[in-house]
Amino acid sequence: MSGLTAERVLDVAQELIQTRGYNGFSFRDIAEAIGIKSASIHYHFPGKSDLGVALVARYRGLFGEELAEVRRRQATAPKRLKCFITLFRRTLTERRLCLCGVLAAERGSLPAEVNAEVSAFFRLCEDWLVEVLKEGRAAGEIEFRGPATALAGHLIALLEGAMMMALSLDDLDRFDKAAQGFLRILKPAVDG
Repeated sequence: MSGLTAERVLDVAQELIQTRGYNGFSFRDIAEAIGIKSASIHYHFPGKSDLGVALVARYRGLFGEELAEVRRRQATAPKRLKCFITLFRRTLTERRLCLCGVLAAERGSLPAEVNAEVSAFFRLCEDWLVEVLKEGRAAGEIEFRGPATALAGHLIALLEGAMMMALSLDDLDRFDKAAQGFLRILKPAVDG
């Protein structure tokens, strides 16, 4: 299997998890979608857990690159927070949920190594948000009560939940209203 095919396997697996869940697909489903034999997938990903680990590691890496790009392009905490929200919204507009949000909901039935990768994704998001929130508060761009860690966790939970509500009710506006509500709690107003 070429590197290009391995990437295609990961792409299809990601779509299947984001729309069906980890336990809602098999290697056969991926093989049929791509037009290859299941054995070709097993060559690079011997088991489903190997595929899951590779997929979440790739997802986390790409998300980390996007967060680094946001930091480079946006100078203020308000703009960085809006961009963070936009990353989640973009997934939702594809009628998908966050890959790691779906996997977190299935935590009890996932292999430990996949759960470890999912946890690493959420730590990446939380650490990035904590840094942005602390810097924004120190610069006087935003104001909030309590520790930045609690607020970062609140935003991640809000976005994951808002994605589920918006998708299940087929109402993207629900996501937007939830995100705007969060931004309004930061003072001065997050409109930079």
